[in-house]
Amino acid sequence: MTFKTWYKPVLIWCLSFLFISASCKKEAKSPQPGQQQATTFSNPLLNAAPDPWVFQKDTTYYYLHTLGNRIQIWKTGKMSRLKDVTPVTVFNPPASGGNSRDIWAPELFFLDGKWYIYYTGSDGDDRTHRMWVLENANADPTQGTWTDKGQLKTQPADLWSIDATVFQQDTTMFMVWSGRPFAGGTTDLTQNLYISRMANPFTLAGPTVKIADPQFEWEKRGFPVNEGPEILKNPAGQTLLVYSGSYCGDDRYSLGLMRLQEGSDPLKPASWTKVANPVFTGLASANAFGVGHNGFFKSKNGKEDWIIYHANSASGQGCGGSRNVRMQKFTWTADGLPSFGEPVSTGQAITVPSGE
Repeated sequence: MTFKTWYKPVLIWCLSFLFISASCKKEAKSPQPGQQQATTFSNPLLNAAPDPWVFQKDTTYYYLHTLGNRIQIWKTGKMSRLKDVTPVTVFNPPASGGNSRDIWAPELFFLDGKWYIYYTGSDGDDRTHRMWVLENANADPTQGTWTDKGQLKTQPADLWSIDATVFQQDTTMFMVWSGRPFAGGTTDLTQNLYISRMANPFTLAGPTVKIADPQFEWEKRGFPVNEGPEILKNPAGQTLLVYSGSYCGDDRYSLGLMRLQEGSDPLKPASWTKVANPVFTGLASANAFGVGHNGFFKSKNGKEDWIIYHANSASGQGCGGSRNVRMQKFTWTADGLPSFGEPVSTGQAITVPSGE
């Protein structure tokens, strides 16, 4: 066999192999049946995820929830794909002290060019629950150093407090939280909503003002509770406050709504009007029990409003690790109030937020 007669079939074989190989690679990249999740998702997003919170900066979302013994941040460009994210641990509590146990309800904010995390901590005794804050000057909150700025002490008395959130009205910063009108233990477990002006992102200037207490029957199931306050601005820029009512372990735990009168002083209780009925409740047929402690975010293109919240998937699961995180789109009424509708059933296909 000459060189030419040997070379020709080998060349044909090599070209055929390359063509088949390239075709296989293309085939491997073809959409698979499970890839419908690129356009839809279903609840729950994560299991064992109470007290969910989302902060949106530009086109990036930073998600947190209660872990009890640490704080982690999930960073993502697609909220519907939260389960694919590996979280970053940004805070491990000290071995002892007032913020060594019960690390609850962390909320992340970008204020005055720095990142802040507000969270609840204690020394393991319920009487010591207080609000704490961390600070980070890095552009990315999952990077850099988080500095413990200490306890946010209520003024003039240091009172039992949890679930801190912040907002700015005009040029003034305020903090709202759930608390009790005493420092230590008592048989009265009633939780109210309080507000205080802030001197800076890590200091309360006082005084502490009560703006709401559990007054309706639906807020007193288990025991009287108003907690998990979250600020929501409507399309007209008006300030609303969504909160959770009743004991968190009760299946009927629900969301309530308050409205701040335009041009009024947030530190005056009369400035706030509470809606008599809950605005978002559980639904047994949707496997949603004890819905509450929520957050809000915009879709990636800014055209949609979404609520994120926790719920149990079965009745009687209580106020613990069975709570899972869910999200769904909501709309607005003609008078500027949110219309959350009913919880979407677990496992039901939901179109991803617009822009994803």
